[in-house]
Amino acid sequence: MFSAGRNSADPIRFTPGRIKTELLSGLTVALALVPEAVAFAFVAGVHPLVGLYAAFIVGLVTALIGGRPGMISGATGALAVVMVSLVALHGVEYLFATVVLMGILQILAGVFRLGKFIRLVPHPVMLGFVNGLAIVIFMAQLTQFKTVDTYGEIVWMTGLPLIIMLGLVAATMTIIWLMPKVTKAIPAPLAGIAVIAGIVIFFGIDVPRVGDLASIKGGLPEFHIPMVPINLETLKIIFPFALILAAIGLIESLLTLNLVGEITEQSGGASQECVAQGLSNTITGFFGGMGGCAMIGQSMINMKSGGRTRLSGIASALFLLAFILFASPMIEQIPLAALVGVMFMVVIGTFAWQSLRIMRIIPLSDTLVIILVTAVTVLSDLAVAVVVGVIVSALVYAWNNARRIHAISEINEDGAKVYKIEGPLFFGSTDGFAEIFDIKGDPDLVIVDFMNSRVVDQSALQAIEVLASKYNAVGKHIQLRHLSRDCHRLLNRAGQLMVDSDDDPNYGVAVNYSVKTGILGGNH
Repeated sequence: MFSAGRNSADPIRFTPGRIKTELLSGLTVALALVPEAVAFAFVAGVHPLVGLYAAFIVGLVTALIGGRPGMISGATGALAVVMVSLVALHGVEYLFATVVLMGILQILAGVFRLGKFIRLVPHPVMLGFVNGLAIVIFMAQLTQFKTVDTYGEIVWMTGLPLIIMLGLVAATMTIIWLMPKVTKAIPAPLAGIAVIAGIVIFFGIDVPRVGDLASIKGGLPEFHIPMVPINLETLKIIFPFALILAAIGLIESLLTLNLVGEITEQSGGASQECVAQGLSNTITGFFGGMGGCAMIGQSMINMKSGGRTRLSGIASALFLLAFILFASPMIEQIPLAALVGVMFMVVIGTFAWQSLRIMRIIPLSDTLVIILVTAVTVLSDLAVAVVVGVIVSALVYAWNNARRIHAISEINEDGAKVYKIEGPLFFGSTDGFAEIFDIKGDPDLVIVDFMNSRVVDQSALQAIEVLASKYNAVGKHIQLRHLSRDCHRLLNRAGQLMVDSDDDPNYGVAVNYSVKTGILGGNH
């Protein structure tokens, strides 16, 4: 018996029951990975095996060394939609080279610990990401309700085929919902797939099956150096795509990392996940795969099936390879309706339904961010949605802080007027800062006390100098008091904006500093 390493005070132990749960969970995930990988390969314009090999290699490597045990990675639609233009313009060999470079960039992001910046993503953006991705997963399943008519055109199902398809989907969802109430010995999604597949095969029901998408039969992935010229021209072609793919892959992976961490009560691992994603993609590019990243849908299937350790992810990758090598005839008989039912349950479980309720009580700005990120995720892609959400959230934060700055003023025993500033002084609050002071009515000495404030940026320095210039112009003097050490250093880096007095430099705060004007062009 040994522990399945995780960042928790109560590690999971590998008992026979736990191993069974992990293996069955991995099998369930592998079954759901097959149509997804094939579909995303079609989106990218490559052979289905290119998607399946990516799902196997990326899934295996990240399961072994990723930052969050139990998280599932593979070929994803978010990356496929970017790859399609590259493949169309330059061919699949350039895709493999791009995936290698994408992996190297992701490894560098992990080495330089850039993954920690995911903490800058606010909770409303996370809710929007989850909701948007749930909608995207739902919309992706709708393609299974299309068929080819007698003229070779792709059309929506109608009549009896549609009724049968909907009935099987509903039956799968019902089994998944009821199964945990009866027994937890078998993962509910696996039970749903097995029961519906058995019914369809036994009664010979004519419905779309996995084999109708494409054959998944193949051999072991072979080492293959991308056949592209090694020159600057090639780098100019693949680098922009590699950079975009690396960013999308890391954003989706790190957000999924946080989401899975909330479920499993784990934390950390962002930099490790970046390295794992990068190494997996670098290897994938050399073995004829299309690359990938974390998959929230399959990760949720794994979580709901009981998978909590690296074993479930490793098992899913190995089961997928076994399907390709040995079990393709059997897997190709699984009805797509069963897999659609599983994914619909994933959608229901993934969508943050509580966000609809809390929108009535949270600030309007947060509500708008949730809606905006959800919409952009659906209409564009995840990376753009998250960047837009973070920017909007940052602007809202800056606006709110800009309105907070004010001052309490008093006359001290020496007859000087003291302005006790409240709130941060930065680019957004400089106008409010300037409006605080009564330059004409103030006495000859004015003290600006920053005990409850912070001097944040160059705009703040500029505002202080402009203020000092205005007081100097009417023959008055200004001093700064209670600047923290970081503020002190910031002012000094501006070129001795502050004129030092005889204060002890070991003090926690600096007091009564004069201001030298003209350094930052405050008179202009």
